Amino acid sequence: MGCFVSTPKDSGGKRRRPGNIGEVAVFVPGLRIPKPVDFSESLGDHLCKSLVERLSALRTRIVVMAGQEGPTITRTRRRSATQHGGSTLGDLLQALEDYLPVLLGLVKDGSPLQHKVQFTWINQEDESEEMAMYSGWYEVLSVLHLMATLSLSQANLLLLPRTSTDGYLPKVSEESRRSAIDILLKAAGYLDCAVRHILPQLPPELRRDLPVDLAEGVLRALCLQALGQGVDIQLGLAIDSTKATLAVKRRLACEMVKYWQQAQDNITNLPLANGWGEKHRFYVKWKYIEAKAGAYYYHGLILDEGNTEKSHGMAVSALQAADEYLKESKRACEAFNSTIPISRTPPLWGTMKYLSEKIPKDTSSKVRINRDLYTYEKIMETAPTLPDFALALKPDEYQLPDVDSSWNHENVNKGQTVNNNNNKD
Repeated sequence: MGCFVSTPKDSGGKRRRPGNIGEVAVFVPGLRIPKPVDFSESLGDHLCKSLVERLSALRTRIVVMAGQEGPTITRTRRRSATQHGGSTLGDLLQALEDYLPVLLGLVKDGSPLQHKVQFTWINQEDESEEMAMYSGWYEVLSVLHLMATLSLSQANLLLLPRTSTDGYLPKVSEESRRSAIDILLKAAGYLDCAVRHILPQLPPELRRDLPVDLAEGVLRALCLQALGQGVDIQLGLAIDSTKATLAVKRRLACEMVKYWQQAQDNITNLPLANGWGEKHRFYVKWKYIEAKAGAYYYHGLILDEGNTEKSHGMAVSALQAADEYLKESKRACEAFNSTIPISRTPPLWGTMKYLSEKIPKDTSSKVRINRDLYTYEKIMETAPTLPDFALALKPDEYQLPDVDSSWNHENVNKGQTVNNNNNKD
């Protein structure tokens, strides 16, 4: 019951990884690809033929689409959002949503059928090539993870700058930014549901054997990353708004730091490897450092509004910290992009375009002015502590769908009745 099979990474090279994934605005983990399942062999004696065939058809559709389109989805190109990529993501997401209510019948009310089928998925971040488990909940968890991954890919496409019709530099429209926030919250909702409602359904021994792609720390980190990027977009919108105060911008920037810090804490001790895993780790590190640059910048501007020598000294320290973190973030970005699969950073826009211009300029100006006023020794050399704000952005509250009506008592028992009649003959 619930036994598993893992295949080492050198078992035949079934993983298909692109060498170059193009431009990355949102980190999208490598797609876990499902392998075919013969439902008739494992469930033919327990369910009516039509229900078995429906399960088979729904899952086969996903297997085919994910196998054919997975590498294409991962290799992001700006044109994909308006041509092929956007519709592919939507079609695969719809296929997963169609499959889930029927799949949930296997695990309804602790049904023993949940242990009858061996589900196999190809991993991306784990050392093992693939993982197979006799567990319906493992399949549900894998489906939610894939739904979240596809949503992150949708958000990435929306946040890649497009060349504007007026001939100015590439930019991301406000409509696309707001849509991306909605999609990121949806992705966070899938992941939050997976952590709070699906993982607890798996017995401890199976949870220990899950691939690192589905480890609780990775799921939590991806959820927090989605929220952190949502706040990043909110900060960019605040920067563009004439009504947003410095206090509002500082709060958003400080919240972003907390999301990325928590994301980093969740994956620090996990054995992320095999390119995708290492790239994931580098991405979180980069965004955490980048977030600190923004938070210290806005904190420094507010401190500089004070009328005391101490506040001016702390402002200089904060701005100097922002400038150092900005430089460090550029090195972290290079490390992320150079890790296989290779990627590129899209043209700067939004929050980081603004901060990459303002931080060096304002830091240089404030340091020069204040050091004319105060001696070097009086300026605090360590960055002041950032304010601690409660995190406001939460995942969408995703609830698993109801079990499909095809799982009525008659359909479940019909297969058993047919089998019993055959035995009598």
